[in-house]
Amino acid sequence: MDNAHHRGLRILFADDEAPLRELMKAELPRSGHDVTVCPDGVAAMRALEKGTFDAALLDMRMPGMTGIEVLGKIRQISPETQVIILTGHATVDTAVQALRLGAFDYLTKPCKWAELEVILNRIAERRDLANKATALETRLKAAEGSPMLIGETPAMLSVRRLIETIAPTDASVMILGETGTGKELVARGLHEKSKRASNAFIPVNCGALPENLVESELFGHRKGAFTGADTNRKGLFEVADGGTLFLDEVGELNKNVQVKLLRFLESGEIRRVGENDPFRVDVRVLCATNRDLRDMITTDQFREDLFFRVNTFEIHLPALRDRKGDIGVLSRHLMTRFGSRRAAAETVLTPEALETLQAHDWPGNIRELANAIERAMILAGGGPILPEHLPTQAPPRRSGTTSSPALSGPHFQIPDGTPTLRDIEMKYIQVVLEKHNGNKPPAAKELGISLKTLYNKINQLQQS
Repeated sequence: MDNAHHRGLRILFADDEAPLRELMKAELPRSGHDVTVCPDGVAAMRALEKGTFDAALLDMRMPGMTGIEVLGKIRQISPETQVIILTGHATVDTAVQALRLGAFDYLTKPCKWAELEVILNRIAERRDLANKATALETRLKAAEGSPMLIGETPAMLSVRRLIETIAPTDASVMILGETGTGKELVARGLHEKSKRASNAFIPVNCGALPENLVESELFGHRKGAFTGADTNRKGLFEVADGGTLFLDEVGELNKNVQVKLLRFLESGEIRRVGENDPFRVDVRVLCATNRDLRDMITTDQFREDLFFRVNTFEIHLPALRDRKGDIGVLSRHLMTRFGSRRAAAETVLTPEALETLQAHDWPGNIRELANAIERAMILAGGGPILPEHLPTQAPPRRSGTTSSPALSGPHFQIPDGTPTLRDIEMKYIQVVLEKHNGNKPPAAKELGISLKTLYNKINQLQQS
């Protein structure tokens, strides 16, 4: 099998012939596979209850349960497992029966090793394509902001040099910076300039994952592991196998998940929720945060040993207010992006509008700038962007506090009539988010709620 292109499979082999079991136990690992061997169908079912497999090679006739019976059970509890039926009693009827029940393929004994390798290679190809499809879906759902790092200031040139140096390695990287500065773009740049570029890049916002499902989302689960786990499910580590997993807001992971992440970084192994046996995946982990993890270590919120594992290199992304020389080129890039999307005529940013943009501190960074440019283009209607097209209204201020003027949209008003408590809560959350230009960590702090709670409230707001 061509191991240069496909990583090894997790294989279950069940046959009542001891010499054949010993052969498979010796030869399959030489081709890069992990193999579990069983003497009969009953033992095979016990193995399936403990772990998950990419492929199952089943003898047609075994004591206790036949290969066809085990195939039927696999279709129910682990549909992603591809089954190959082996038999020394080949008939057209048994072949048709196996394929009709969902077998991936069918071989007669004694089969040639080359024939088996071809089938296993096809299974690996199917698994990799499925992972890439899932990865693409995840990337499309998460896609936002500029597709590249834009800027020619010394700070940004330094960031790009670091990316060029670090990307070809598998070293762990911690990307630091305020919300909206483009941390995911740095992670994507590290991936696209690495040897993993042809495989999946999976961005994960750890702060947005429901607390009770974080472990399942990252590491997967097997059917019945908890209420609602109706089928086996791959975690994002499996989807990213061979590629890169980007953990944004890594400081939001709870201590239990931190332990499992540390175990993976030390051993290369993960374990699905509800399973006993770990298995290996080949994933480069990149992390990002806008929190001070060193402070979190002193308050026992983040593991020190994990910090050193994920922090071989640090890349600091400057805030937009610290690289105002890039605002012009960033604005023109965003105008091209939004103009293409709307099939609008080329729009010009006037010197007065650029001066207005450069006078602002941009607490929401590039994300806030993108919102301002998109809004201005709509108001300009294809003509030149003027200062009056920019959202220059100051955000609401709380009594007893001061804040510098910031670009924001119009204030939200409580609807007429008798608002419910939920109406008032949601409108207040909108006002505070607007005040902080969509920057969620300071908004959550002002609201007196956790970041996860704020994400849940925002989801409710979007669904209402």
